[in-house]
Amino acid sequence: MSWNFAYDSPIAIGKLLDREGLSMSKKFGQNFLLSNQVREHIVQILGVDETMKVWEIGPGIGALTKVLIAKQASVTAFEIDHGFCRILSSEAFCDDANFRLIEGDALKTWEPLFLKEGVPDRICGNLPYNVGSICIAKLLEGQCLPPRMVFTLQKEVSDRLCATAGDKNWSSFTLLAQTDYIIKTEFTINSGAFYPAPNVMSSVISMVKRDKPLVDAALRPSFLLVIRDLFAQRRKTVKNNLLSGKVGALVGREGVEAILEESGVAPSKRAEQLDWPQFLALSEVTSRLSATIHRDSGNN
Repeated sequence: MSWNFAYDSPIAIGKLLDREGLSMSKKFGQNFLLSNQVREHIVQILGVDETMKVWEIGPGIGALTKVLIAKQASVTAFEIDHGFCRILSSEAFCDDANFRLIEGDALKTWEPLFLKEGVPDRICGNLPYNVGSICIAKLLEGQCLPPRMVFTLQKEVSDRLCATAGDKNWSSFTLLAQTDYIIKTEFTINSGAFYPAPNVMSSVISMVKRDKPLVDAALRPSFLLVIRDLFAQRRKTVKNNLLSGKVGALVGREGVEAILEESGVAPSKRAEQLDWPQFLALSEVTSRLSATIHRDSGNN
């Protein structure tokens, strides 16, 4: 790796952007992490070695990429900014066999690669504040589930990922993520550690794949249906959200009442008051009832 760039210097970054005729894009949520010590810590948490295939989402000009390649990992970087892509491919890592660039929106480009090559060993990235939760959700919904993922995110997003029952941040996104992963906030990063400094705090989170998911594969479709309905309107009760959602459309009012009665969940509760056993109970009854309706409709 021949490029020796001062990634910890706002002056050097500014000069590079000026030279290339580039500017920071608010649209893409671009903020460079300056501290090499923090970047080394992130890669340490990721647990990378020379045998691993690593996906990095949003490498920017390659600050974290450089640390990953120094560990001799094979890095596939997904970058949307054409100017940054030019720097990455023609200057920063142009002579590095362990580097591959996928140009374009990672939300659209990761899935074809996943279908072709399967799950990578690791996924990481300093995710843009405006799409961090969307990016993680798409990976989870698409069942692209590596053993470990580490992301730098807006603290608000990390709080949602790590929330527990009764917490104001408890959400369908929380449940989706915690189904397959044990999630931990590793540390927080002040806005001054970035260039330019964002208006929010950031956190680094680790996601370690569970030996066994909290939701069985056969139950997963009903589980996702239920949690999306329940958190659709947080001020509504469990009963009203199910009635107005896809579950209600599927099983009708009597079916929703039966689901609540058989699961033992109080109709007047709100979604953030429910815990894992209650979500699973609702999902199991919904799955059983919808299967019965489908079977009966097929016999008519």
